[in-house]
Amino acid sequence: MALPPDTNVAFLREVDDEVRRDRLTNFWTKWGLWSIAGVVAALALLGGFLFWQHRSREAAGAEGEQLQTAFDALGQGQFDKAAAPLKTLAGSDAAGYRALAKFTQADLLLQKQDLKGAAAIFASVATDTGVGQPFRDLALIRQTAAEYDTLKPQTVVERMRPLAVPGNPWLGSAGEMMALAQIRLGQQAQAGQLFGRIARDEGVPDSLRQRAVQMAGVLGVDALPSGAAGKPAGTTNQDSPSQ
Repeated sequence: MALPPDTNVAFLREVDDEVRRDRLTNFWTKWGLWSIAGVVAALALLGGFLFWQHRSREAAGAEGEQLQTAFDALGQGQFDKAAAPLKTLAGSDAAGYRALAKFTQADLLLQKQDLKGAAAIFASVATDTGVGQPFRDLALIRQTAAEYDTLKPQTVVERMRPLAVPGNPWLGSAGEMMALAQIRLGQQAQAGQLFGRIARDEGVPDSLRQRAVQMAGVLGVDALPSGAAGKPAGTTNQDSPSQ
């Protein structure tokens, strides 16, 4: 005798539920421990990451306080008191604090006329791949300036060439040293053109541009802005009023 429709549907549902339970039981028997281990590992990784973030924030705060302590001591002329926190920060895992501490250490050595010691510290920043490129470029410029009198002119040219280009924020400083080195090499024409580029670059500080205009003129290059040549200082485009 055939089952009533309602009984048939209920029977099919019961069979379907049983099949699902069997599948779930088989899956749990085979993969249950691995699933638990995966969840535990994920939670452990998340917890470790959150702990690392917390410790990093705490370390950054502590290093910020150390840097402020060093700067406060320097502001009061207590150079010995600033030495310890600067030394600690110079070995920091945070690239920004590390670079600032080393720049400060090098500047203190420059004040003592220790050019060799300062150049060595600047060199360590210039070759530190963890530090941002602008800081590394500035460190190379400062290193070269400290060593300038002991370097061969060609070495100065090779160091500064990548930075002494239009659009580079260090064109003025790098270009000036490069051009002076070119003069020492007898390359007056190249030096004059470089001084001209510095003088025409509005991103270069005014003091550097003025020196560049003068040096370019000495080397036979007109570096004055367009329309400024031939006008006496203090004159304008307007006619003088009649007396």
